[in-house]
Amino acid sequence: MENSELDRRDFIKVAGVTAGALAATGVLTGDLLAGSGEVRAPIRKAVKIGMVGEGETLLDKFRLVKELGFDGIELDSPNGLSLEEVIAARDESGLPIHGVVDSVHWGKPLSHPDAKVRDEGRAGLETALRDAKAYGASSVLLVPAVVNRDISYADAYRRSQEEIRKVLPLAEELGIKIAFENVWNGFLLSPLEAARYVDEFESASVGWYFDVGNIVNFGWPHHWIEVLGPRILKLDIKEFSRKRRNDEGLWKGFGVEIGDGDCDWPQVRAALDAIGFAGWATAEVGGGKRDRLADIAARMDRVLNPPSQS
Repeated sequence: MENSELDRRDFIKVAGVTAGALAATGVLTGDLLAGSGEVRAPIRKAVKIGMVGEGETLLDKFRLVKELGFDGIELDSPNGLSLEEVIAARDESGLPIHGVVDSVHWGKPLSHPDAKVRDEGRAGLETALRDAKAYGASSVLLVPAVVNRDISYADAYRRSQEEIRKVLPLAEELGIKIAFENVWNGFLLSPLEAARYVDEFESASVGWYFDVGNIVNFGWPHHWIEVLGPRILKLDIKEFSRKRRNDEGLWKGFGVEIGDGDCDWPQVRAALDAIGFAGWATAEVGGGKRDRLADIAARMDRVLNPPSQS
């Protein structure tokens, strides 16, 4: 990749790919535009396993999540769980495992200058892909790179794409999507660049895991949704308060409940409607026991699946 900024032709290309992909996937036709009333695709809500603070066994935790009205759950991998225990919890509870989160992408980033560390990170991603297949999941969440004082932006871009391309044949064989998440890693800082990064793989096995709350400190989530379009495979759901950030410090911005911060959820939902999104949304907030999880479920319903206006 040349170390230059996106020029006008790149911008046009990204916009054109977005429009073409929308048309190809049919999200601009059919039910989305049918009739004169509001058409809304349902969004399935889930939690991450680390948020479930009640239950002695994995099966207990799965049953609780199912009872509270969540549609699915997301596990980490590599992990120390036995496959038999995971499958038994899934099947006996009836709670799908919709996705897996790569558990080594921060400690062993694919952008690391040491090839040995990158090899270990890639092996972790391969394990996560195989676990996702075994669990019946459809995706692996990946932080694709980390940029810091010792890892340049250009090197992170090049190295991460090189490593991910090595794994694509396995992802394609297993039928598992690799979904890149926007996090505070100093990388892919605009939606146009994020779209370009995905498109350069020229593979249906990669896409975006869009974290709504992570964007609020820097911009507006619905702008990202408009650009990323059908590249968005799944959502992470959290909140952010600019006031708390300004008054108390940067990380305190996350210290508000879903629906109580500065994320414009009606705008987000409208943007998701416009791209025909009907996938998974997973809470990524502080968890707890039954009452806490029930409140999270209710808040997710209010912001993601509110009653349609007649």
